[in-house]
Amino acid sequence: MTHVLDSASSAGLSFALSDEQRLIVQSVRDFVRDHIAPLAGEYDKSGEFPWPQLRGLAGLGLLGATVPEEWGGAGLDSVTYALCLEEVAAADASVAVIVSVQNGLPEQMLFRYGTDAQKDQYLRPLASGAKLGAFCLTESSAGSDAASLRLKAERDGAGWVLNGSKAWITSGGQADTYLVMARTGGAGARGVTCFVVDRQTEGLSFGKPEEKMGLHAAHTTTVQFDGVHVGDDQRVGDEGQGLIIALASLDAGRIGIAMQALGIARAAYQHAARYALEREQFGKKIAEHQGVSFKIAEMAARIEAARLVALKAAWLKDQGLKYSREASIAKLLASDAAVDVTRDAIQVFGGNGYSREYPVERLYRDAKVTEIYEGTSEIQKLVIARSVFSEFSE
Repeated sequence: MTHVLDSASSAGLSFALSDEQRLIVQSVRDFVRDHIAPLAGEYDKSGEFPWPQLRGLAGLGLLGATVPEEWGGAGLDSVTYALCLEEVAAADASVAVIVSVQNGLPEQMLFRYGTDAQKDQYLRPLASGAKLGAFCLTESSAGSDAASLRLKAERDGAGWVLNGSKAWITSGGQADTYLVMARTGGAGARGVTCFVVDRQTEGLSFGKPEEKMGLHAAHTTTVQFDGVHVGDDQRVGDEGQGLIIALASLDAGRIGIAMQALGIARAAYQHAARYALEREQFGKKIAEHQGVSFKIAEMAARIEAARLVALKAAWLKDQGLKYSREASIAKLLASDAAVDVTRDAIQVFGGNGYSREYPVERLYRDAKVTEIYEGTSEIQKLVIARSVFSEFSE
């Protein structure tokens, strides 16, 4: 079945968008409607990596959306990019998370902390979409506690040798460029350094894609480092600055995941509303039953509220202002909304919602991980609480 997506996402924001912004979002909406949404179910079943879709989005500039044009990107503002990412996620969340990771992590890290030589060699092909990037922080024993990572980088002449492994790496084995956090000093956050590693480097290998609950087309693998040699010119930022670089970049990544979650929620909400207007029970459309209509109303309200917080975070980023707290609030609210909205959408569909013939069961499976990656909901609450208490302790 082909399900057409409408333009509800930015309709309420049209007063705040320029003609150019509206045109960009519309072009992405048109592309995903024709080239991504009709294939989402097929790619979910096959688990095939969505290279054709990514190449199409690269042609629209979305694989380097916020990177300045001088480094090969599209130079979009964060608000426009966020709305575009929501459109992609409403069509296929697997494609959206690949795009979000590319823009929010390796590209931001290289742009903000890389040398001009590193930007020219690594950032430019990422931003143009010629290459794909990955972010290597998580390990099997270091998830939320990132400071406990164990992958080691030891001095070897003018370079470094990396040994260890990373886990749950989005686009592992598919990406060309890996931003890797490795321990170069003692225990704790200050002993971590960031390196950029090419996929063809000897000693770098990848596990098979994880068999996940959702996001089947977005491959997630282990990444193994067995005597991987990198030059000192592949160190990003200062020695010992790696975790600072990673966590700072996660703020932008969390806006991206919030918009991915909103796209998932919006798609489920739209499918549920249409179904409620078509399905009849007890002699009338189920939309006329309060139990259903109230669910639809709650979906609309939660999506709208979470979107506004996410776009506020994106706007603050564009202004060069602090946005860590807003990014965490956005991810917390949007991921919670995605899980709840997709669950309620299945309830609106009834037994049909449990069938793979309808898209809401896929959306439900895809939604859950937004509460986990790039900082669990519990980590977001910790970030928010620390920010709140810091205000009262000043």
